[in-house]
Amino acid sequence: MEIQKTYPWGDTRRFNSYSRYFNQLFGGRVQKVTINAGFTCPNRDGSKGFGGCSFCNNEAFNPSYCIPQKGIVRQIEEGKQFHEKRYRKSHRFLAYFQAYSNTYKPLSELIRIYDEALAVEDVVGLVIGTRPDCIDNEKLDYFAELSQKYYVIIEYGVESCYNATLKAVNRCHLFEESVNAIQKTAARGIHVGAHFILGLPGETREMMISQTELINRLPLTTIKFHQLQIFKNTLMAKEYQEHPDRFQFFSLEEYIALFAEILCRLSPNIVLERFAGEAPPRYHLSPSWGMIRNEELLQRLEQYLEKEDLWQGCRL
Repeated sequence: MEIQKTYPWGDTRRFNSYSRYFNQLFGGRVQKVTINAGFTCPNRDGSKGFGGCSFCNNEAFNPSYCIPQKGIVRQIEEGKQFHEKRYRKSHRFLAYFQAYSNTYKPLSELIRIYDEALAVEDVVGLVIGTRPDCIDNEKLDYFAELSQKYYVIIEYGVESCYNATLKAVNRCHLFEESVNAIQKTAARGIHVGAHFILGLPGETREMMISQTELINRLPLTTIKFHQLQIFKNTLMAKEYQEHPDRFQFFSLEEYIALFAEILCRLSPNIVLERFAGEAPPRYHLSPSWGMIRNEELLQRLEQYLEKEDLWQGCRL
């Protein structure tokens, strides 16, 4: 009988998986429940710019129950009901503040919002999506204190390591600001995640692969990658319609091969939360992969890694 190899993170999967990470932390399944708490962003309200990131349409990712007017508790309860039906083992939850920049309010308001979420039964922690320029020492000190009692992770939208790309997509911050925010967060003992988009205009395949070296220098707990998807009613949609030659899109097979090259160079210490994104076809303006779900995407990646005998960090 063939003996399966055990990798540095302690199991036989060829990457440091999100499910293994939570099993190790909690001893079982923990489900994220998405919340829209009505935040905005500094590149939307005029403090840094207008229009938001050129690729951003939060409706494409937010579940239908995520409406700020419902309030936080009701959104969590509806989300719990949804996940308890879909995943019968879901009995512990993380309140996932996903839409826009969820630290972009005064600390007093953040405390009220997060206390409300943590007071809901079976909520054991927070996942907070934000921008690197929407955090400060006072807020980080609060999150550090909170993390002594609850699971807390701050997920920064980094998107790219290249400042020219960040300028082109109207991020209104630099990569150096992401580095600073991530380092300050990790230094306080807070879990920290980062999000990147692969295929942004102007970036070559070689650039996407080589930025992994910069990513490895960051003290990250988790990481997410998404392929570029152009959604209707975004600034990028207008740009794409006017200059389609500026954009490149990957077939599913091409994307898996590209991501495998990145994964081979990714530090084994970083937990891979997601390597591709899905959204309902009605939002897509650019070519899409149809209705393929994340579970199938993951299966195809694992099949490719096994076929090519690759694993996370094997080329470091």
